[in-house]
Amino acid sequence: MKTLHLKETIGLSFIFILMTLSLHAQNEKWEQLFNGKDLGGWEHTGPGEFIVEEGVLKTSGGMGLLWYSKEKFQNIVLRVVYTVRNNDANSGVFIRLPEAPTDPWMAVNTGYEVQIDNGFRHLHDDYHCTGVLYSFTKAAAYPQKRPGEWNTMEITLEGPHTVVFVNGKKVTDFREGDEVPAEKRWFEPDRGPRPDAGYIGIQNHDNASVVLFKEISVKRLK
Repeated sequence: MKTLHLKETIGLSFIFILMTLSLHAQNEKWEQLFNGKDLGGWEHTGPGEFIVEEGVLKTSGGMGLLWYSKEKFQNIVLRVVYTVRNNDANSGVFIRLPEAPTDPWMAVNTGYEVQIDNGFRHLHDDYHCTGVLYSFTKAAAYPQKRPGEWNTMEITLEGPHTVVFVNGKKVTDFREGDEVPAEKRWFEPDRGPRPDAGYIGIQNHDNASVVLFKEISVKRLK
């Protein structure tokens, strides 16, 4: 009986070690772009700023853009964990920026903005709400949580293909060349293709919008 008990103990210990190693390997795939301490690796352009408070990035004023300047990304999953102070809080995650942005409008017109704004949902505007490519794609779902609750947005960039999940629900599935609506408002971005590789960034939109980010990380696909 003692021998059997020893074998069971060894077996359980071995399983536990394998599970721990597997979990560690999964976590290692995610590269943290925000270190929770300062804006190392990031640059800001335009009005307003981002403030680091208690390990979290907080928007202040705007309209500006905080962008990661160390490298362009392609074939990745970009994970952003955020919360908003109210449903009308406006922000966005910028992807596929072909050049280092010298002002926020350069980013708007040359990349894509994955929108963060639950207010547009209540206005029945499916092209300007959380998880869409701003004014390019129509929302397939409206999964943003209530203000104060944390949301997880995962953006997959694989060649010309862009897929956006928010809290586990697909909002956008877009491929370069898909039909998009014409510009309807002066502030909507220029149409045209975006590159496979580009810089990424997050937006501080205005004084009334407070959005908090506690994680910005990437996992490389290839």
